Amino acid sequence: MVDPRYDDPRLTAMGLLAETYKGLTAALGPQIGSHGLGETEFEVLIRLVRSDDHRLRMSDLASQTGLSTSGITRVVDRLERDGLVVRETCSSDRRGYWAALTPGGEARISGTLEGHLDLIDELYTGRLSAAQLAALTEALRVVRDVVRPGAVAGA
Repeated sequence: MVDPRYDDPRLTAMGLLAETYKGLTAALGPQIGSHGLGETEFEVLIRLVRSDDHRLRMSDLASQTGLSTSGITRVVDRLERDGLVVRETCSSDRRGYWAALTPGGEARISGTLEGHLDLIDELYTGRLSAAQLAALTEALRVVRDVVRPGAVAGA
């Protein structure tokens, strides 16, 4: 018989979330990689393309991705080297910089999304009813806002 402490529904909920996330990222990673992007680069480009004027302050981008300031700098350096992002100075704060999507970056993310959205639908969203997806999305936002409050900073 299993000790009741180990049969806690909270452990089940956490385990299912972790297994689902790991399974989805393992399935989506090769598709993202086939477009010359890693998971982090993809996340940065998605956040930029979904932001006003396709740009975010570097500090907001770091907060949204959960990366350190030096971590986001390294990612943006790689994306800038590949012509997908440029840095722009902030007119209101000379010490601040924006990361801005280039036309090449928008083309790369657009091309990546074609197969990516189909895969998301096949493995995740298409498996749920509209009501289930809406409820799950809202529930995930509630938890995300506690554990990653900076995830929407500057948006």
